[in-house]
Amino acid sequence: MKTITQTQIKAYENHLTESEKSKLTLEKYLRDISAFKCWLGERNLSKNVILDYKEYLLKHHKPSSVNSALSALNSFFAFNNCHNLKAKALKIQTQIFAQKDKELTKAEYGRLLNAAKSKNNERLCLIMQTICSCGIRVSELKFVTTEAVNTGVAVINCKGKIRNVYLPKQLCKVLKAYTKKRNIKTGHVFVTRSGKPIDRSNIWSDMKRLCEVAGVAKSKVFPHNLRHLFARTYYSIQKDVVRLADILGHSSVNTTRIYTMETGEVHRKQIQELGLLLC
Repeated sequence: MKTITQTQIKAYENHLTESEKSKLTLEKYLRDISAFKCWLGERNLSKNVILDYKEYLLKHHKPSSVNSALSALNSFFAFNNCHNLKAKALKIQTQIFAQKDKELTKAEYGRLLNAAKSKNNERLCLIMQTICSCGIRVSELKFVTTEAVNTGVAVINCKGKIRNVYLPKQLCKVLKAYTKKRNIKTGHVFVTRSGKPIDRSNIWSDMKRLCEVAGVAKSKVFPHNLRHLFARTYYSIQKDVVRLADILGHSSVNTTRIYTMETGEVHRKQIQELGLLLC
C-alpha cells in the first residue's frame, strides 16, 4: 500500500457500515482519514511518514484528539492489512478534575431553563429537562415517544445496546400536557413543524442563544453537558458508579468516572474540611 485511494476509502466506509458503526463514528473516521490523505499529498506511505504525521498532529491538536485521529488511521490500516503502518497512541495520564470553564452547575442549568421560558420556547425548555433528568444522549431523544411517556419507560437502542430509561413521573406529566397541546398523538415527542424528529444541531444552536439572557458562558452550554450534570448530581447522592454506568449505557465504568469528575475547587474544599491542618 503506497498511497490512499478513494476506492479504498469507499471500501472502508462499507466495512464500517456493515459493522453497524454509528453514523457519527463513521463520519468521524472518514473525516480523519480524508484529513490524513490531504496532508499526505504525493508522498508514499511509510511508517516514517506516519510518525511525521503524528508529530504534526501533536503540534496542532490536543493529545486526546491526536489519539482519536490515530485510532481512525490504525483501523483503516488494519482493514487494508497494513499493520506495519499503525502508530502507537499517546500515553495520557488520567485527568481527575473537570475543567471549571466547562462544568455546568445546577444554578446555571436553572437559569437556562428560565431563559428558555422567557423566550416562550417551551419545546427547548422541555428538551433540556428531558435530557438532564434522565441522563440520555441528545441522539437518544428520538426514543422519547408518546408511547414511552404513557408507560414511563423509554426503550433506548444506541450503539448496539438496548436499555430501558425510566422517565420521572413529573416529566411524564408535563410531556403529556405538551403533546396534548401540540396534538401529537403518537411517535416522537419533540418534532419539527414538518413532523420529523428535531435535529441535534437545532438543539445545540437554540441552547447557545440562551447564554446571554441566562448569563452562562457559551463554553458550558451544549446538550451533552446536561448529561454530565445528571451524572454528577446522581453520583453525589447515590455514590454508585456501577449503577450510574448502567443508567448512562456505558460499557466501561472508566467512561462513567469521567462524567463524575468535579473541579479542583470542589476537591480543595473537601480536603480543607478534613480537619488535618492544625497550624
